[in-house]
Amino acid sequence: MADEPPKTPVTPEEAAETGTLISRISLRQKGGGLIVPVLTAVLAFLIGGAVVGATGHDPLSTYRDIFNGAGLNWFFHPMTDTALTAPYNLSQTLLQTTSLILTGLAVAFAFRCGLFNIGGQGQYFVGLFVANWIGTSWVGMASGPHIVIAIFAAAFAGALWAAIAGFLKATVGAHEVISTIMLNWIAIWIGSYLFGDGGPLQNSQNSALPISNDVVPGAQLPVFWGDQVLQGLHIGFFIALAALVVFWLILNRTTMGYEVRAVGFNPEAAAYGGISVKKNLIRAMAISGAFAGLAGGLDMLGYAYRIGVSDIPASAVGFLGIAVALLGRNTAVGVGIGAFLFGALLFGTTHGLQSGSIDPQLAGNLTYIIQGLIVLFVGADILILYIWNSRKKLRRKEATT
Repeated sequence: MADEPPKTPVTPEEAAETGTLISRISLRQKGGGLIVPVLTAVLAFLIGGAVVGATGHDPLSTYRDIFNGAGLNWFFHPMTDTALTAPYNLSQTLLQTTSLILTGLAVAFAFRCGLFNIGGQGQYFVGLFVANWIGTSWVGMASGPHIVIAIFAAAFAGALWAAIAGFLKATVGAHEVISTIMLNWIAIWIGSYLFGDGGPLQNSQNSALPISNDVVPGAQLPVFWGDQVLQGLHIGFFIALAALVVFWLILNRTTMGYEVRAVGFNPEAAAYGGISVKKNLIRAMAISGAFAGLAGGLDMLGYAYRIGVSDIPASAVGFLGIAVALLGRNTAVGVGIGAFLFGALLFGTTHGLQSGSIDPQLAGNLTYIIQGLIVLFVGADILILYIWNSRKKLRRKEATT
């Protein structure tokens, strides 16, 4: 009897069953559900608290100050006046969350195609630069079209920037981690040139300042909570929430999403099933870059309004998106929750510890300590699942004896 041809995988999950060890591990990770992210966050905060305690400070007081500094106490006493501390702090936390949702999606979408997009920071920057260029130009344009064009141009710039890495991966096999890291540096130096001394986008008022012009009022995003001058919460927050829905719809309700997931689980099986692996690698990176570029555009038009050479190396929102995506297990809901957690940490550690409950130098790095621990633990989530399952088996064994 002749050998039967191999069965074509019907779903990405079936493709994973015939694929690599990593893809099979990915399936097993789903069994962790909410256990791994919750345990990961709890362990990271416990160890972060131990670090705080080692410096001679009270971890509980520190985390309470972070909680209040992020405005999370607003949920116990809701109010709308952002002149008060809690509403203002919460609005600033949600501003951080807006950016982190989009940079988290930039990492998550690529990961679902088997790619590790380290270039969210560079893609964020090019979106920021393009939004500044358009936002400071075309002064006489009506506000609506001006904003829409700037937003779409920022997302398109991020998509093109990320597509370079996808193209290199698809054509010559260049690893996306290396190429996206290099593209990050190229974006940084492009920004230094654009806004530096004599740069084409340097401000026109003072040639001694390496900073851009301000985005014209007609291109600034409307604020729906707070004061425009005091960095209120802009409508980009709803755009970020809509991006979560778009992310889910693309991956779960479209043919393109099916192909992206199939390639991510097993490129060989996907190719056997008639899916173009090269096309999906480029497409997945482009969509990822669009999310990050959109984040840069919203930040520029929503509250930054200008950028200086010294601001560029200080930004890390694209890198923080990696931790957001990993903690959120590359899902829409998970990314949204992870972005809110890190947004609260970012603003809470900056503004919640001014009472002196912790060394300011440590306070500024506490977010990065927790971020690093989360990345470490997510990378070891198979071990966490093993320990958890072993614990359940031990309980069953004790119950039978």
